[in-house]
Amino acid sequence: MRLRLAFALATGLFASQVVLTSSSQAQDYPSRPVRVIVPFGAGGPADVTARQIGSILQENFGQPFVVENRTGAGGVIGTLEAAKSPPDGYTLLMMSNTQTANESLVPQRKYELMRDLAPIAPINYSDLVIVVYPAVAAKTLQEFIALAKTQPGKLNYASSGQGTPYHMAGELFKAMAGIDVLHVPYRNSGEARSGVIGGQVQMMIDAVPAMAPNIAENQVRALATTGKTRSAVLADVPTASEAGVPGYEATIWLGLMAPAGTPKPIIDKLNAAVNAAVKRPDIVKLWTQQGAVPMSMTPDEFDKFLRGDIVKWAEVVKKFDKTQQ
Repeated sequence: MRLRLAFALATGLFASQVVLTSSSQAQDYPSRPVRVIVPFGAGGPADVTARQIGSILQENFGQPFVVENRTGAGGVIGTLEAAKSPPDGYTLLMMSNTQTANESLVPQRKYELMRDLAPIAPINYSDLVIVVYPAVAAKTLQEFIALAKTQPGKLNYASSGQGTPYHMAGELFKAMAGIDVLHVPYRNSGEARSGVIGGQVQMMIDAVPAMAPNIAENQVRALATTGKTRSAVLADVPTASEAGVPGYEATIWLGLMAPAGTPKPIIDKLNAAVNAAVKRPDIVKLWTQQGAVPMSMTPDEFDKFLRGDIVKWAEVVKKFDKTQQ
């Protein structure tokens, strides 16, 4: 009995010490620069947003939030680096639905998203836009679909890599439109964008904020956007549902995670800071002008969101796998 009582007291004392230490860590956090790994190329939506949010967090916390681009393997390389980093709050991961798609698309990866990383907060989401090179003989989405059906396997579309939102949106579009269009993966979204602008590929599905300037310059032709309603930035462009693919919807969303085991008080502190940042009037105005919509959730809500997105894209991957057989 005495031994059990002593063990219980020791266990309780240890647990209390852990809580006190964790709370103390959060109170002092951050006391040095924080690294934000972006597993995608410079200049893309994730990179730009990471720098915007990092600047606000630096302003709030008085410590640099340093963005590091660790590209390759459709986001797998940078995500793995984040997953293997110390769980102390000084390495964060800027992520998107690329990572949730990779859970089923890249089975050989050396991490599991929901096991090895902890959700912090979502940041924003953007509709995508389906564009073609101006010389393509299609003025509407229906005309492009008809063209693709007369030339199965002859037309191609660009993405920023296997498993990225642009790739998965393309595969979903192919499946729902019943067309055979070849996927051409580039190293990053900037190179993919250059590919369609230069005519090396016929079509691309890209984020509205990134592609809108090229549409305005007539470097590409917009056929449809991918949200439930029309984009405020491209109000004259119909949605894919309106343009001939009923029920088609795809977005790119962005968020932050940390290595699993990062103290909860630090996760909560970062969550509160990010949620405050995305509600700032200047940020809301900027993103509205670009076609991005702020997202705000608790860590638990973001956890549930991520798990649901993993299931959603697993279904798309199944369709993709069937078309490759």
